[in-house]
Amino acid sequence: MTINSRNNHVFKGHRALLGSRFVTYGEVELQTRYEILDKSKTLDWGNLSNGAKQLAFTMLCQLTNKDFAEENYENFTNEVIISLNSRDWVLSGIDVVSWIKNNTEVEEETAPLLNKQKSAKKQKRNVVKTVCNKLQITQKNLAQILEVPEGTVSSWAVKNEIPRLGKKAIEFYIDKQKNQQIVDSYKNFVNLLNAS
Repeated sequence: MTINSRNNHVFKGHRALLGSRFVTYGEVELQTRYEILDKSKTLDWGNLSNGAKQLAFTMLCQLTNKDFAEENYENFTNEVIISLNSRDWVLSGIDVVSWIKNNTEVEEETAPLLNKQKSAKKQKRNVVKTVCNKLQITQKNLAQILEVPEGTVSSWAVKNEIPRLGKKAIEFYIDKQKNQQIVDSYKNFVNLLNAS
């Protein structure tokens, strides 16, 4: 599988006030590719609708090929497209290529496009998903806890990397939760003693 070398462009989505939606790549409107995958004639995001699946397929098709897009659009919808919750969003082609790299075997000739790293085997566990599963929260909840935009957490998920300050904030939150459990246990113990 080869990856389109124009991955330095960005995908941009816009939802108009009256509900119409459009997505561009490199400032050119992205075609739905409905003739290849007939999920929806319109593109959507921030959910798991057929329009969101069509967008996932179209974006992957733009940077790879039909076969890869057909095989991976549902995962891309679940991991990336659902996180694009705002009316306007921007996602770089490089971020999408990073997701592709983390979710597939990549041929050696694509290595220069992927920061000259060795080709990736099947994805290692996504750090953002791991944190969310451990805390039993969603990416949206994580963004609220850390007081950062949802798009920031989405970007971390796509890159499969949390910056140092983000990690520190998550560690602080986990420690705070553990300490709160200790305080609550102590309060319950005191209440039991007082009741006897």
